[in-house]
Amino acid sequence: MDSHKKNIVILISGSGSNMACIVQAARREQWHKRFDAQIACVISNRPNAEGLSLADKLGLANQVLDHQLFASRQAFDAELMQLIDRWQPALVVLAGFMRILTPDFVEHYAGRMLNIHPSLLPAFTGLHTHQRAIDAGCKVAGATVHQVVAELDHGPILAQAVVPVVAGDTAQSLAARVLSQEHLLYPKAIREWLERA
Repeated sequence: MDSHKKNIVILISGSGSNMACIVQAARREQWHKRFDAQIACVISNRPNAEGLSLADKLGLANQVLDHQLFASRQAFDAELMQLIDRWQPALVVLAGFMRILTPDFVEHYAGRMLNIHPSLLPAFTGLHTHQRAIDAGCKVAGATVHQVVAELDHGPILAQAVVPVVAGDTAQSLAARVLSQEHLLYPKAIREWLERA
């Protein structure tokens, strides 16, 4: 591990599609040269997350810390913090990491942890964002990249992408359209964070 590089640790729980887009952007745009930054490790809280085999294919260090093996959220977060800190991260990126984090964990990475949320925050924090947007009669939906704070899906907004809600949309069709924008938005927001770092 190159200790002077800006290490980025990505946390996933599922398919890893946002993680893969971030990695591809980092390689295509040569973040290692432009920002002295590298994707150091991918960590999943689910042993069967598809994103782990994707990380393998991309040649990335990856690890599993199964949250089900811990008696409490605090115990899991404390262990996860130790695992992440081995990589001395400049930035921790939540990419479909489906865990509510404890205030101590959030405080530890204050100012250097980002999340992407599938709504135009501050609207529709939490889950089922696409169905809720449709049910509310929204004409637009979208995605938001924000800094992580202790309150769920709050924190300074760094970037947003707007997606139209069209007649006949289902939660699934809207989710697919929003996800395609997430894949563009998240690497761009991280790049802008690195430019300022």
